[in-house]
Order: sequence, then structure tokens, then C-alpha cells
Amino acid sequence: MASRVLVALRVAVSPERAFAAFTDEIGEWWRPNGLFQLTPAGPGVMTFEPGPNGRLVERQADGGEYEVGRITRWDPPAELAFQWRPASFAADQVTEVHVRFEPVGSETRVVVEHTGRDAIPREHLARHGFPLSEFLHREAEWWQSLLRSFHSHFQI
Repeated sequence: MASRVLVALRVAVSPERAFAAFTDEIGEWWRPNGLFQLTPAGPGVMTFEPGPNGRLVERQADGGEYEVGRITRWDPPAELAFQWRPASFAADQVTEVHVRFEPVGSETRVVVEHTGRDAIPREHLARHGFPLSEFLHREAEWWQSLLRSFHSHFQI
């Protein structure tokens, strides 16, 4: 079985609103992390180009952009999946992020599952030399932090 990071939380909005905030407003709640930096240029603003043929891109202040990955599933308001490729990855290296928006009463459970990190060798720049278990633990902490920021987005 491939490695995975699985995190979840509930937000007090409908799945439609949660999906829209995750995709349309990602630039407002996404928080970069130096350990998981996508490009040497430093953090930019994350943006989804929506739809089944869309992309997740990081836009830089100088107007440049980096394609993080292609959207592999676009099923609003229930599910979203996209590739995740830092610039240091080889052309054949890719991980995938799946996000589910599950109704729970008047709230929505947002579940993020990031898979495929086990295919990235320990000596790879993106792994920072960490053993897989430690690397996955740190990535889980980052996704938890991102979901807390996502949750706070609704408190404004």
C-alpha cells in the first residue's frame, strides 16, 4: 500500500460553500511552508484553474507561475483531486491530493488525503533526508495547519 497522509476537520458551512472556498479562495487561506516549498523562487499565491481539465498553479509576484499539478477529479461539491509536483521532482515523479467534502448535519467534513510520497527517494531534495515516517508526520502537521487556516477563513 502506498504511503498516505490523511487529515480532516469540520467547517460550519455547506459542502457547496466549503468546496468553493477551497478552490476559488485558496489564495486567501493557503499558508506556505518552507519545508514543502514548491519552487526555489519562494512562495507565491496558490490558484485553481477550475474544472476537470484545470490546474493548480502558484503565481509569483513577478508574474511568473508554476504548475503544481493538473486536476484529476472535479466533482463539486463532493470531491476534488489534483497532482502535486514540486519543481524539484523529475518528470515521472508525482504525488496526488484528494479532497472530499462530506455533509455532516449542518456542517461539512473536509478530508484531505495526500498519497505517493513513498515513491520519492529519501535522498531527494523534497524529502530533506527524512525517513518516510518522519517526513509523513511533518507533512501531516502541515496539512493540519492548512486546514486550520481554511477553518479560520470562515470566521472572518
